[in-house]
Amino acid sequence: MNWKTEDLGKLLLRLTIGVLLILHGLHKIFAGPNEIIEIVAANHWPSFTAYGVYLGEVLGPLLVIFGFFTRIGGLLIFIDLIIAVILTRGGHVWSLDGSGGWTIQLEALFGLGGLAIALLGAGKYSVTGATGKFN
Repeated sequence: MNWKTEDLGKLLLRLTIGVLLILHGLHKIFAGPNEIIEIVAANHWPSFTAYGVYLGEVLGPLLVIFGFFTRIGGLLIFIDLIIAVILTRGGHVWSLDGSGGWTIQLEALFGLGGLAIALLGAGKYSVTGATGKFN
């Protein structure tokens, strides 16, 4: 690996995961939490837990995009996607869809991307630089 491009790779990963996931979060802001409240209620979770989606799909991506508390943002994304799979996929985690893709491939991509960001940190192309807090 060319170590001179490592920070560019981290930036590309942060922007890809952050921007694509925040679009889902913005949709939930504008559409309201009712759909998420129904999902958590159907799984016998307290309805207030539905608001946690904003941590994982708005706050987490913002932290990741800007590179501020990046590792925490990555963990928020990872935890959010684990909860999303538990609530929406149930026992169908290991099945394939009609085109042969993994049923939870999008959730896995976002969640494991968040975990990778939490492990790698922001790099030097971030608000606080490579040596910033939790970067």
